[in-house]
Amino acid sequence: MLEVVQLECRRGDRLLFSALDVEVGSGTLLHVRGRNGSGKTTLLRALCGLFTPERGEIRWRGTSITALGDDYHRDLLYFGHLNGIKGDLTGVENLRVTTTLDGERLDEQTLWAALARIGLQGFEDLPTRMLSQGQKKRVALARLVLSRAPLWVLDEPFTALDTTAVALLETLIAEHVADGGIVVLTTHQDVPLTSGQVARLDLGS
Repeated sequence: MLEVVQLECRRGDRLLFSALDVEVGSGTLLHVRGRNGSGKTTLLRALCGLFTPERGEIRWRGTSITALGDDYHRDLLYFGHLNGIKGDLTGVENLRVTTTLDGERLDEQTLWAALARIGLQGFEDLPTRMLSQGQKKRVALARLVLSRAPLWVLDEPFTALDTTAVALLETLIAEHVADGGIVVLTTHQDVPLTSGQVARLDLGS
């Protein structure tokens, strides 16, 4: 269970939202919506402990994420606007770095299989600076194939993806939710995943 209790966030002197209460249970996709500047990214960063709210508390399984510290971050996968990949490293090398930082020790075959599933077969051993923007995004999204974190926080994950990659990402998210995981995401794109039976939070309304 992810809980947001009486949360208030500001950017400078500007109030984005206040008295925000949200509960997200296992097996739930929460689609955060709102116009530009309504605080969507700020909320997601706060959920990840990357932004300090003015008031309120965020709890994971009943305990403040501040008190949980690294225990919370081991349960979390955050995908932000930046891909977070190193251009001098290959796709496989990038995955090895991120999985090691997440405390996972995976064999080479598993890493190559993840990149193949995300649509990068034949590009696994190229420096990522040589890849297109969409391919770089796929390298970053391969983390979802490998992640064991129960909570995914995804900020505009569908941006720069072609229709095939969008469909695959929807499948990965749906599988995670079906397995009891929690997904909190924002997207400006209309995709079937967010037009179905999902929980919604509208900011700035």
